[in-house]
Amino acid sequence: MKDSKDEVIYVGKAKNLKNRVKSYFVGAHNEKTTLLISEIRDFSYLITNNELESLILEINLIKRYLPKYNIKLVDDKSYPYIKFSKGEYPRLIVMRSNTPTQKAFGPYPNGYSARMTVDLLNKLYPFRKCVTIPKKPCLYYHLGQCLAPCINDVSKEEYNQMIKEVTRFLKGDTKKVLDILEGNMYEASDNLEFEKANEYKEMINHINTTSEKQIISLADLKDRDIIAYAHNDENIAIQILLMRNGAITDTHQTIFSYIGDHYEAALNYIDQLYLDNLYIDELLFSNQFNLNDLEIRYKKKASIPQIGDKKKMVDLALQNAKENLENYFKIYQHREDINLEIERSLYELFSKEINYIEAFDNSQLFGSSPVSAMIVYKNHEFFKDGYRKFNIQTASQDDYQQIKEVIYRRYYRLLMEDKSLPDLILVDGGVGHVNAALSIIDDLRLDVMVAGMKKNKRHEFESLIFNGKEVELSKNSNLYKFFLKINEEVHRFAITFHRQVRFRETFKSPLDGIKGIGVKRKEKLINHFGTIEAIKEAKVEEIVKLGFSLKLAQKLKEELK
Repeated sequence: MKDSKDEVIYVGKAKNLKNRVKSYFVGAHNEKTTLLISEIRDFSYLITNNELESLILEINLIKRYLPKYNIKLVDDKSYPYIKFSKGEYPRLIVMRSNTPTQKAFGPYPNGYSARMTVDLLNKLYPFRKCVTIPKKPCLYYHLGQCLAPCINDVSKEEYNQMIKEVTRFLKGDTKKVLDILEGNMYEASDNLEFEKANEYKEMINHINTTSEKQIISLADLKDRDIIAYAHNDENIAIQILLMRNGAITDTHQTIFSYIGDHYEAALNYIDQLYLDNLYIDELLFSNQFNLNDLEIRYKKKASIPQIGDKKKMVDLALQNAKENLENYFKIYQHREDINLEIERSLYELFSKEINYIEAFDNSQLFGSSPVSAMIVYKNHEFFKDGYRKFNIQTASQDDYQQIKEVIYRRYYRLLMEDKSLPDLILVDGGVGHVNAALSIIDDLRLDVMVAGMKKNKRHEFESLIFNGKEVELSKNSNLYKFFLKINEEVHRFAITFHRQVRFRETFKSPLDGIKGIGVKRKEKLINHFGTIEAIKEAKVEEIVKLGFSLKLAQKLKEELK
């Protein structure tokens, strides 16, 4: 489904396409579906040979277009796994994707936890760390954390034994690693290295805490996920219990609003999570799911238990899903109501839907180190990957010229790269600042609205400047608080950047900018000579002795003069 800009806003699949499309335009719907229908201007469709092909195609299209009305994983990534790389001396690594031929441990719902586990094991076991085997040993060899197969004839039996011990740890047998850590802790304590001993103690506590999280156990030592969901007219709560080595060690839960049928929405989320990354032994589903649908996706790995311990675990997942959904309304629904109110207020103010905002703020100190910063607000949250910084290159004390420069640089680049433009541009300032930005927008022939965030004498956000008029907002309104939040965030980002630039300028060295003189060579010069004056007075031969070529030493002397 596409909007008036021909952008994909929703991707869906159906056995009967006519009935599926018709269902959106008949009867009552929840608020999210109603918003979707109001934006649909066109359709396109693709035919596949079977249902499995349509599943894979749907996921690929969602990942490609990121439609705003589709259910998407929070970070658009699968869970991380821990595995040994291929090769003669494998490395222990964390990865986000996997192939069926490679043994992986996980998935870990917490990426930080997975990396910490790998860091810990790499400190205890001297596995190879380098991606490609170098010709000389690296720092890890000198730290005792690598056997250095690059220079040593490392025994395959010794290396494989380490792999077996780590495999046992990742499967749940932590005794060997705990014994090593305890030995290291007591040794450090005996040597009066109490900080190091405390680090080992924290590692032990981390492992013990992980072990204590096991609440249900089965004797088969398999890895499985237990999946259930609860729903109402607006939202779905997905609950997944993660069982590793026969014991539940963690959970994954999420709540999101959905379009159309709740069952299809739940399946869509599960598909994105597992269809490309199913390397566990078994998936247990609640009886809300259809076994035929599951077997198409996951073959014999999927089941819907009816009796016994597995049924009890599925019921536990369902109970948690219902509890999460109930708590969501108590805690978070108010936030959703506020977002909807702000959406309506923005539409009334600007006569169009506002989902994507870019806001600018300039910062300088008496004309020194002038900079500008831009933040992005998209789909009810700050999109920090879209934030940008600008070093001002034109008039340093002309605020209007600075705005013209950054607006031109930003949107000329977006035009050249054929990227999406924002629905609204906000600049920090009054009518003059807005007019300066609009002059560039007009020159570029863009159809983007510009508004100004006017501040009072206390430098606090006071009102909005739009269409040459000052729009007074009630300080108790959510719309005022919305613009205040944007104003404070862009100001914070600009001030932080300005301080960084000033700090750099304060500690700028005459050696900076000399071609061929990088950080390491600069450190070498300062460590040897002490001051810039001493380098100026030094003979070329003295500089050459530090490892510089004759040509570079001569160039250095000339530049400093």
